[in-house]
Amino acid sequence: MTRILLAGRHKLLTDGLRALFEKTDFRIVGATDVTEAGSMARQVEADVVVMDLLLQTLDGPSIIAQTTKQAPAAKIVVLSMSMDPSYISRAIAGGASAYVLKLEEFDELVRAIRAVVGGVQYLSPSLDDRAIREWQRTASVTHVENFNALTVRERQVLDFAVEGFTSVQIAQRLGISPRTAETHRSNIYKKLRLKSQADLIALALRRGLIMKDF
Repeated sequence: MTRILLAGRHKLLTDGLRALFEKTDFRIVGATDVTEAGSMARQVEADVVVMDLLLQTLDGPSIIAQTTKQAPAAKIVVLSMSMDPSYISRAIAGGASAYVLKLEEFDELVRAIRAVVGGVQYLSPSLDDRAIREWQRTASVTHVENFNALTVRERQVLDFAVEGFTSVQIAQRLGISPRTAETHRSNIYKKLRLKSQADLIALALRRGLIMKDF
């Protein structure tokens, strides 16, 4: 069952969302102010943080980044009134996995949560083409920046991992312990925000690390 933490500065909104989520198969594990979202998400082991945030405020983007750093396993779904592409790009750069407009129906929020849990980024369908292009551009740039953050050893491990080698096999080829190989693999997943081998292969295909055989 997907564990959700509600984070916002207006109790009326979080209470309303809690009531709506009770009719779904999600489990609400808490509600907190956005400034405490990261520490709380880690404490309650939340899978998703639904964050009501004013990105126009100076601390908006930093709150997303802080939450991502403190609870890297949790996906962040931002709720916002703004359709400004610059706010969307700031949300992505901070680590948000979804951006949902408050004007949408509750079912749209549910779809966004299911998407990010499945490893897919989600953008509110009511946003215009300009906002969508900015989302795609920023997401691409962010991913490249994350890839460039890999160490030399992590890139070596990545090369073997995308070919399907296990941690034990990688360790043998690089002359390191299986535990060290597994640690490198874990760091790669965290830095590239990947959840599975399938995500890793999809990224490798996009970057030309491996070639399609069809």
